[in-house]
Amino acid sequence: MNTNIYQNAPIQDADKIVRAILEDYQLGRHIDKKDDFFDMPSKEVIIDIINKLMKIVYPGYFRDRTYKSYNAGNHLATLIEDVMYRLHAQIVKVGKFSPGFENVCKEKIEHEAYRITVEFLNRIPKIRAYLEEDLESALEGDPAAKNYDEVILSYPGLYTITVNRLAHELFLLKVPLIPRIMTEHAHSLTGIDIHPGATIGHHFFIDHGTGIVVGETTVIGDNVKIYQGVTLGALSTRGGQKLRDVKRHPTIEDNVTIYAGASILGGDTVIGHDSIIGSNAFITKSIPAGTRVSIRQQELQFSGSSKTSENDLTDDTWFYII
Repeated sequence: MNTNIYQNAPIQDADKIVRAILEDYQLGRHIDKKDDFFDMPSKEVIIDIINKLMKIVYPGYFRDRTYKSYNAGNHLATLIEDVMYRLHAQIVKVGKFSPGFENVCKEKIEHEAYRITVEFLNRIPKIRAYLEEDLESALEGDPAAKNYDEVILSYPGLYTITVNRLAHELFLLKVPLIPRIMTEHAHSLTGIDIHPGATIGHHFFIDHGTGIVVGETTVIGDNVKIYQGVTLGALSTRGGQKLRDVKRHPTIEDNVTIYAGASILGGDTVIGHDSIIGSNAFITKSIPAGTRVSIRQQELQFSGSSKTSENDLTDDTWFYII
């Protein structure tokens, strides 16, 4: 008995499946779009651009080590030329998604895409200045960090912040789609979801980071520290597209620390400067400056043969009552 079913599978079955799927393509749904196949942006190319930008931003850490000799000027010139060419081509592809460019000739879109590409690359020194401050905050804020090299090479928070600061500049230049692809790539790698539209100040530090969500209209001040599982989100999205361009996410003022699992929601919600938000807090209205928010009187219950009570707990107990 021949156990390899594919040796005997009739070709007409494959043909029948192909015909059925091709017919399904003709239903005119959003997922059926194929006319612009060759004009759609490429996620693979955009990810490659991110990797090359990382080499430009951190020249000693992500450079191509296959070369036996390294000339910073020559290497940078090659990277810049490559990024300019690829980024310009991708911006041209997404140009049709820009308001006011739906019916503009391709030549005009190409000129505008080139202007944006050059402007973006000229902003890299400013982006690197922000990232130097973020790096310092990571080392100063985390006693587990041994040196700057460890933070740059291994911390998901700094990687996400780097990609976000790059994407944010493209967002400010009104480039559609590409900034979101960039930040969602970082999200897929780190579990940290920061919309490229979020405004983030100086000395930003993410500790651990997994599960953090920062919405599009969030405003974060200077010297802010955020732990894993924090949500800076919208109070409600039931309005759908009617809420586009409306401030839906909170404002976090300077020198605020937000501990793990806290949720701060709403566009009118302001966390005043020098405040501390404790773990698992759920906040939907503004907090005055200098406020410490914590949760009390959450009761832990124990089941089983042991009759442990709160009075039995000692300083050596490996858990604590909130």
